[in-house]
Amino acid sequence: METLQVSLGERSYPILIGPGLLGEADVLADLITARQVLIVTNEVVAPLYLATLEQAIAADEQHAIVLPDGEDQKTLQTISTIIDALIEHGFHRDACLVALGGGVVGDIGGFAASCYQRGIDYVQVPTTLLAQVDSSVGGKTAVNHPRAKNMIGAFYQPTCVLTDTDTLKTLPPREFAAGLAEVIKHSLILDHGFFVWLEGHIDDLVAMDAAALGFVVRRNCELKAAIVAEDERERGRRALLNLGHTFGHALESLGGYDRWLHGEAVSIGIALAARTSARLGWLDEDDCSRIEALLRKAGLPVSAPNIEVDRLLERMSMDKKASAEGLRLVLLKQIGEGVIVPSPEESLLRDVIETQTMVQQDYIDGLSESCP
Repeated sequence: METLQVSLGERSYPILIGPGLLGEADVLADLITARQVLIVTNEVVAPLYLATLEQAIAADEQHAIVLPDGEDQKTLQTISTIIDALIEHGFHRDACLVALGGGVVGDIGGFAASCYQRGIDYVQVPTTLLAQVDSSVGGKTAVNHPRAKNMIGAFYQPTCVLTDTDTLKTLPPREFAAGLAEVIKHSLILDHGFFVWLEGHIDDLVAMDAAALGFVVRRNCELKAAIVAEDERERGRRALLNLGHTFGHALESLGGYDRWLHGEAVSIGIALAARTSARLGWLDEDDCSRIEALLRKAGLPVSAPNIEVDRLLERMSMDKKASAEGLRLVLLKQIGEGVIVPSPEESLLRDVIETQTMVQQDYIDGLSESCP
């Protein structure tokens, strides 16, 4: 087991990384000391890991709520369902909520914890690659609005993150690939050397080599923890972590939150951000080709056919990074160096989107083969 620290003063917390941690009662006893525990999970994860976690938690009283699976569960109605359960079972302010699942469960569970009695402890137990390398770290919690992703939420830090890397063994290939989008994103904005390492080891990662995966989870948590410690509430540099997300969130919204997985939409967004950076003179064609090649090797899309550009631009205008001065984008000065800039002219964005939607790729047609 490895331990990293997210340094936020009195809100600091550890990230524990290692195989088999879900069943380690001694480890959990130190992390979860509340007498009342509510585990929030979903119908996919529960049959795999809920019983193991329940047996390892030593709380006097514990309950579980099993939600339907999917991004479409990130609603205020789901938050109300969780709050109803906490009230029904008489949970007090010193209770603890445990979010067992991927990014959707983590976002929902964290937001519910932030709301109940003005805030109770919660623990992140991420079971997908995307959650382990990104969404479980940093305290972003939210649900979606029909017109904009993650529009309703709070910055609310967990008391710890328990990352059991064995859970990746049961992850469907499509979900695993979606997590690699966030891995590639971190390398592009923060660490050129890590990007080069990924180019050389992407086949090992796709094959789920244990050593490569262990390194990737640890390195991504290091990068994310450092930037969160510097800018907890995304008033500055932390916004770099949204590379590809302005485009990607708009795509998810247009697709009704069920056409693309989050990582797939982010991958398309990364490709669009790279091409926009090239149009501004920062990246060259070779840089864009390298980025798109790595995304493709990871099993990810780089274009979104049949997108209505006007509607995409309209949804992008709702992005949370927008201010009274207008939309901001995260782009690339070079591979390994992200930059937050005012959005280029709409005509440039329109041209980039229209050009990229014509990129020929077989990913979309092959999705059914890799769906769980």
